[in-house]
Amino acid sequence: MDFSDSPKEAAFRAEAKAWLASNVPSAAELDGLDPLTAAKLWQKRKYDAGWACITWPKEFGGRGASAIEQVIWNQEESKFQGLPGGVFSIGQGMAAPTLMTWANDEAKARFIPKLASGEEIWCQLFSEPAGGSDLAALRTRAVKDGDEWVINGQKIWTSGAHYSDWAILVVRTDPSVPKHKGLTYFYINMKSPGVEVKPIKQISGEAHFNEVYFTDVRVPDSQRLGAVGQGWQVSLTTLMNERASIGAGGSAVGFDSVFKLAQKVEIDDRPAIENASVRAKLADWYCQESGLRYTAYRTLTALSRGAIPGPENSIGKLVGAPKTQDMASFAMDLLEQAGAIRDESLSEEMALYQNTYLSIPGLRIAGGTDEIMANIIAERVLGLPQDVRVDKGIPFSEVPTGGAK
Repeated sequence: MDFSDSPKEAAFRAEAKAWLASNVPSAAELDGLDPLTAAKLWQKRKYDAGWACITWPKEFGGRGASAIEQVIWNQEESKFQGLPGGVFSIGQGMAAPTLMTWANDEAKARFIPKLASGEEIWCQLFSEPAGGSDLAALRTRAVKDGDEWVINGQKIWTSGAHYSDWAILVVRTDPSVPKHKGLTYFYINMKSPGVEVKPIKQISGEAHFNEVYFTDVRVPDSQRLGAVGQGWQVSLTTLMNERASIGAGGSAVGFDSVFKLAQKVEIDDRPAIENASVRAKLADWYCQESGLRYTAYRTLTALSRGAIPGPENSIGKLVGAPKTQDMASFAMDLLEQAGAIRDESLSEEMALYQNTYLSIPGLRIAGGTDEIMANIIAERVLGLPQDVRVDKGIPFSEVPTGGAK
């Protein structure tokens, strides 16, 4: 396979590089802005110039670019360290593909361009205290009342719920059928009466995750995606894109940053990069990162052909998150005593490695634990026998539990 640019791709790369060089916000421009404001500023600038969500159709704010052009753009944008924008990953990477697949034309026209511009931020309301890895065991209920649904229940570990405008949501509408068949999928306004968001403080000191409570929240039936009872199928669209997004990375702790650190620090008065054990670890991570990169390229190619990302994307998350955790831990070891300093004004790379090490366990859980990812690969990619399921074919209301039904 030839990964060199064709003449058309080279021209696209030059155009992207020139635009970025002239438009990336300077440190002075971002100084004093909170992360949300800074992210919206950069996203809107890209959107206005036609550089946001570039593979999306033009009518939705994209430019109809190819998968390889998306790769080129990502490569060029990633050369500028510290650019804001992570707040849009769920909306653009998970909600938008779900809306494109399942929403009607009116909803697509209303919501997708604002996802591209960053004007509206979305979160994902899936996991529950009793239904995380086993998503289909969720208990949040929706009951039909005329042209509306009344929702009661609780979600947990919702990233960005405290600053989101809208959310994608899966709930139980029929407990009398097996668990996968009684689910229905909606999108809701996070400012709706009865929605309460409570941030969860993490070991890193951040509060990125949230609990979300629903008390008689009314949602129009027009905000349903898919048929009643089809929520599991719609959820799979979201989950496949979620795992592709998580597996693709997003952390600043990549191979290049650890490689540069190994060139800078010393072991026994020699550059750490000259140490055989250090080089062996770097070689292993380079192989993993290369494999993940080309797996992501295959996903982009499939998306460009109108396909939905498949279960093979679980490998990106299964390998990518532990790799990032291992690299952050190793970087802290290379820094020796300095690796314990979390004060950004004193620490190497503004405590990048320390903060990543503390936050990455949450990423390993988000979108499915390592064990769930391994099961998906075993059963749906390799065709191995499924785990024993004692609740298979049983109405959800009759499944034995230790709590309330």
